[in-house]
Amino acid sequence: MDRRNFLKIAGVGVAVAVAPSTITGRLYASEGALFEAYEKVQLVDKDGKPIKASSLKKETNYVFNYPFIGTPSLLIDLGEKTAQNVTLKSEDGEEYLWKSGVGANKSIVAYSAICSHQLAHPTPDDSFIQYLERGGKTMACGQSGIVVCSSHLSAFDPKRGCKQIAGPAEQALASIIIEVDKNDNLWASAVLGPDKFHDYFKTFKPELKKYYGGKRKAKKRVKDNALTVALTEYTQEIIQY
Repeated sequence: MDRRNFLKIAGVGVAVAVAPSTITGRLYASEGALFEAYEKVQLVDKDGKPIKASSLKKETNYVFNYPFIGTPSLLIDLGEKTAQNVTLKSEDGEEYLWKSGVGANKSIVAYSAICSHQLAHPTPDDSFIQYLERGGKTMACGQSGIVVCSSHLSAFDPKRGCKQIAGPAEQALASIIIEVDKNDNLWASAVLGPDKFHDYFKTFKPELKKYYGGKRKAKKRVKDNALTVALTEYTQEIIQY
């Protein structure tokens, strides 16, 4: 992937009780929901064509950057319906509600690909975090059909809001809110749950300079559209234990 296209990559996600495109800023709802609205952007392929929800390959890792130019996210069609109305809790004890997956089968989810433990994330060189398909094996736990960060073997359940289920992580991965329009196109519009963006930008300054030309450029918000590619296309090496 060339640098120009790499800098276009952006994000996806899950539905909430209110229309995220109508809200700006940070909101603590009465039921404990926590999310922050960003620019609404369309997910597109490398040719600039809209990504169709029905075209996603089942249990395949896709990557896009959202809500910032430098923050990678995972998009996955789990191939089966997710749980609904899952209550999650941040490491600070704040509760929020994850509604469900989206799409015709309620099976499409998206999450920040920045691990909530020590911020491991995909880069063009390598990725320690990925979705492990059903039937796969990991040292993190005895389950499959989960998101695993092989950096420190934290595991998360994508069918339940990416709730942490194993390893040292103390909270779920932040969810990326997406909408599916009447033409089956995917749009990203917000982040649900506590994110690690501030810590990420503070920690990886040399990396941000290498891939994005610096922290300032990496912190620019994604606008209009977000390039979405398979993880195997995004990175040179996928590391999974």
